[in-house]
Amino acid sequence: MDEALTLLGSGDVIAVPTETVYGLAGDATNGEAVARIFEVKGRPRFNPMIAHVSDMAMAERLVHFDEVSRALAEAFWPGALTLVLRLKDDATVHPLTTAGLHTLAVRMPRGFSSELIAALGRPLAAPSANSSGLITGTSAAAVEADLGPKIKLIVDGGATPIGVESTIVKVDGGQIYLLRPGGVAAEDIEKVTGLPLLRETGGKIEAPGMLASHYAPRAAVRLGAVEVSANEALLGFGPTRALGAEKAAAFLNLSERADLREAAANLFSYMRELDASGASGIAVEPVPTQGLGEAINDRLSRAAAPRHL
Repeated sequence: MDEALTLLGSGDVIAVPTETVYGLAGDATNGEAVARIFEVKGRPRFNPMIAHVSDMAMAERLVHFDEVSRALAEAFWPGALTLVLRLKDDATVHPLTTAGLHTLAVRMPRGFSSELIAALGRPLAAPSANSSGLITGTSAAAVEADLGPKIKLIVDGGATPIGVESTIVKVDGGQIYLLRPGGVAAEDIEKVTGLPLLRETGGKIEAPGMLASHYAPRAAVRLGAVEVSANEALLGFGPTRALGAEKAAAFLNLSERADLREAAANLFSYMRELDASGASGIAVEPVPTQGLGEAINDRLSRAAAPRHL
């Protein structure tokens, strides 16, 4: 904790565990620290970041809460839900954190990161701790393999329990829009609010994780695989295998018992392991879209999207 606070206080960045994935954290009020996050990740400057807070009082100093957003915060904070809210005129977050938008994505995490933010007394900008567009880190070892030479501290909190990033929603005109599926299922949000969760289709970048190509391994990703091609690794789901699975260059099963929560927790680490197998591609068996399956399929579709490197 002391080393983390010293580095953050000097404008440096560190990797920290959260319940979703590991974050690359810097003081959200310090422009040099936020710029350092962009530098370490190789992140596009038009891609906003989430400001992580330790309590409601800190959040309310940054953003305006409407009635629906407050109900969501009360139901899911601390936890894996991010709210995109209107930025207050006197908010101290640096404009680089918001990518120049008049809104701010805010989340209240659990555990060490929450204690760290409270001790620092300022919000942390903390996108996922990985090179921009590549597989997200869900363990300290994965972060070290990717970003180790670029940062001075990785706080090892073990494997992250949820394994995919937070769900991001925005309330606008009394309606709720899903900007990124994640660790809180859409159905649970709808139960709390009594409102349908609408899918955003405008194409503009309003929150992290909305780039078309994202979370990608170096090997090509092929979705909905019912058979395995030559020199492909296979990412399975459930007890039934794709045709030719026995010939796959490598094989891992997200969940033998077809448990979506287990699959989400394994997703990024298994993609990383299959990518390291040397296979030319990764074939992915179909994953259901309900519950956490929506977040899993979102990450897989972005991993499979055409890349512009």
